[in-house]
Amino acid sequence: MAYVNTLFNQNFLEYASYVIKDRAIPHLDDGLKPVQRRLLHSLFEMDDGKFHKVANVVGHTMQYHPHGDASIYSALVVLANKELFIDKQGNFGNILTGDEASAARYIECRVTPLAMRVFHLPEITEYEDSYDGRRKEPVTFPAKLPTVLMLGAEGIAVGMSTRILPHNFVEVCQAVQHALKGEPFELFPDFPGGGFVDISGYEDGQGKVLVRARLDTKDPKRIVIREIPFGSTTESLIASIEGAARKNKVKIAGISDFTGEQVEIEIKL
Repeated sequence: MAYVNTLFNQNFLEYASYVIKDRAIPHLDDGLKPVQRRLLHSLFEMDDGKFHKVANVVGHTMQYHPHGDASIYSALVVLANKELFIDKQGNFGNILTGDEASAARYIECRVTPLAMRVFHLPEITEYEDSYDGRRKEPVTFPAKLPTVLMLGAEGIAVGMSTRILPHNFVEVCQAVQHALKGEPFELFPDFPGGGFVDISGYEDGQGKVLVRARLDTKDPKRIVIREIPFGSTTESLIASIEGAARKNKVKIAGISDFTGEQVEIEIKL
C-alpha cells in the first residue's frame, strides 16, 4: 500500500509539474506561456509585413504546439486583444462586452514592430527541438522588458494556478528606468477597462486588490457606468445588477447598454 501511495504521489507531482510548465504559467524571462511563445515564434517566421489569416497562423503554430487548434486560436485572440504585440484586422471580439471573436478564417493578424524589438533576437535566443523533433523553437525569448507585468496572466493547472495582474505599459517602462538607475519606485496594477482599484492590500502582488466601476451620478434620475471593474464585462455587470434588483437589494426602473468603443450602461432609477 505504501508503494502504491508513493507511486501515485510521484506520478501526480510529475504530471502536475509538466502541465503547469507546459501550459499554464508564464516564464518570467519573457512573460509568455508556451502557446503564446510558439504563436509569436510562428508570426516571426511568417512575417512579411502583410496581414495573415488567423487560420493560417494557427496551422503554422500547430507545428510547435501539440495541444490542438482551439487552444491556439483562443490564445491568439487573448494576446491580440492586449494590443501590444499582435496587430489585428477584423472582429477580434470585445473585452468590454464579452463578445466573441469571429472564426479564424475571417480575421487576420501580423506581428507588431514592438514585438520584433522586444522579443526577436535570434542570435542570442536559445532553441530546442519541437515536440516531434522536426523544427526548432525558442526555450524563452530574451525579452528587453518585463512583459509578464504588462500582459498579466491567468492560468489553471493541476492543483495549482497563477494570477498576475496587468500593468500600464508606460509605468512599467518608467519603473525599469528607475530600477536601472537604482532609484526607488512603486508599481501597481492598471486595467484596460478602467474603473477604480484599492491597492491597500496589494502587498507587492502577494495580497489582493479591490476593484469597482466608475459611476456618473450627475443626473438624479439615472446612473451611467462609464468604466467597468477588471474581470467583468458589461454583460456580467448588467446580469449582476438585474439579479440584485430581483432580490430587492436595489430599486431600478430599467437598464440599457449603449456600449460601443467606450462603456456606457444607463441605469434608470
